Amino acid sequence: MVVSRLALIAAACLVAALPAAAQDAPRTSTRFTLETDNPRAPEQEAVRFDTLDLHLTVLPERKAIEGVGILDFTVLAPVDRLSVELDTVFDVSEVQVDGQTIARDRWSNPEGRLTVQLPRPLAAGAKTRLRIAYGGSPRVAPRAPWDGGVVWATAPTGEPWIASAFQLNGCDLLFPCIDNSKAEPGRADVRFTVPSTVSAPGPGTFQGKTDNGDGTTTWAWSIRQPNIYAITLNVGPYVEVTGQYQSRFGNVVPMHFWHLKSDKPEDVARLFAEFPQMLDFFEATVGPYPFSDEKMGVVETPHLGMEHQTLNAYGNQYRIDGRGYDWLLQHEFAHEWFANQLTNWNADDMWLHEGLGSYMQPLYAGWLRGDHYMHRELADQREGLLNRAPIVSRSPKTVNDVYNRPGGPGGDIYSKGSLVAHTLRMTLGDADFYESLRILVYGRADPKPGNFTPQTRSTPEYNAIVNQVTGRNYDWFFNAYLYEASLPVLTRTREGNRLNLAWSTPAGVFPMPLDVSVNGEIRTVPMTDGRGHIDLPADAVVVIDPQNKVLRQDPLVDRMRPRR
Repeated sequence: MVVSRLALIAAACLVAALPAAAQDAPRTSTRFTLETDNPRAPEQEAVRFDTLDLHLTVLPERKAIEGVGILDFTVLAPVDRLSVELDTVFDVSEVQVDGQTIARDRWSNPEGRLTVQLPRPLAAGAKTRLRIAYGGSPRVAPRAPWDGGVVWATAPTGEPWIASAFQLNGCDLLFPCIDNSKAEPGRADVRFTVPSTVSAPGPGTFQGKTDNGDGTTTWAWSIRQPNIYAITLNVGPYVEVTGQYQSRFGNVVPMHFWHLKSDKPEDVARLFAEFPQMLDFFEATVGPYPFSDEKMGVVETPHLGMEHQTLNAYGNQYRIDGRGYDWLLQHEFAHEWFANQLTNWNADDMWLHEGLGSYMQPLYAGWLRGDHYMHRELADQREGLLNRAPIVSRSPKTVNDVYNRPGGPGGDIYSKGSLVAHTLRMTLGDADFYESLRILVYGRADPKPGNFTPQTRSTPEYNAIVNQVTGRNYDWFFNAYLYEASLPVLTRTREGNRLNLAWSTPAGVFPMPLDVSVNGEIRTVPMTDGRGHIDLPADAVVVIDPQNKVLRQDPLVDRMRPRR
């Protein structure tokens, strides 16, 4: 339903004039809603989420939305109900199944999992459509993007500037969905109706806009296989900059940047010039840009940033920090490969997103300016490790379990994950490492535009891929680095001219070979069964692992770590 702006303003003034006692207290999201990657209900596992058709009308004066979500499913096993997640802060005005309105006593949404009793049971192979009309004031983000919801801001030129970010809390803060990484829809068609004074960039490809004649405009977008937090709300007085990247793989990637009209032209030009440079790095290092048939998109937001498939949120304010590139743009863009093309099976495997994505920054620094700059970034990452919990617990977790709760790895999934990836590359060699990475991300070693689909992966699957590519068993590597909190400890003892080396880790035998520099000459010491030795001249100058290839416990680095 399209509502005129004058009517909205009048309604907002009427509400504001009511006595305080007559106004409802603000609703709060349930604990269930504020988790993402909750286990699916049996009826959710019994269906495939085929398409989402979503229409959101944005009401800036009220900080509210009106929405209609239409979800199409294929039944995989007999079901007598459908369930989707939707925040209880919204009022649901109507629920339909296959065009039939469901009586109010046949559906419920007590904690944020809206469950609908079907008019009749459905057998495997059936198709069904769920339509939900709803509205209200979505959760205001307490600290976007880390504590999610919607940010209602005002641009420097006075227009509404609105963005949503809910990676840590889930798609149900904004629209009905199955809030689990294993339940991405095959396609989403999204329309945003907003005041005509602003724009509404969206995910995927632009399908056109319609002037509704009442002071509002509807912007339409379509995206294939979006991840569960890719469909976001972005509204503002934007100017669009466009260009094309000539891919290494022979195709052309459209590039789009929506920035505030108040931004300095020189800042915009400098940042946009980084787009093709970053694309070239990732295509040369990992493989083809996964969404080249849609776009590489970036939108300026009133929060720091977030990886949203084909429309990354950027709020770094064009800062120059001495790296030689915009770190925020580069990190979020890395997630097009490590989050959007490759999606973790469960939040417990979040390091596949954040660790591999974070490793792209040292690699990019080296690609731009040489190995010295790569090692500088790796050293910065090393100093921040906590090692309080394993990166991967080997049990299902919600995103908040991983990021924010005691017993979770927290920030180690970024820096430690990156350093684990670097150690794996140094152990395997570039050829095997990058082949295993391509198979992980694309499902094949020879990705080309059009010959791959999005992948959902777990840490054990990556372990199996590494073993397959190398023809050797690297379980010991994953056991020591991913499933243990502590780092491997290297013990050195001297017996005459012999230097004895021994690894210890709770994971068991750790046969990681070591480079040793003896008077400037590097020798590689095999560490069969976790032990090895090297004979040395009496006055030798010895440096263990001179190129810092192996992540290990280092008391000196630990003493340098800032206290928290």
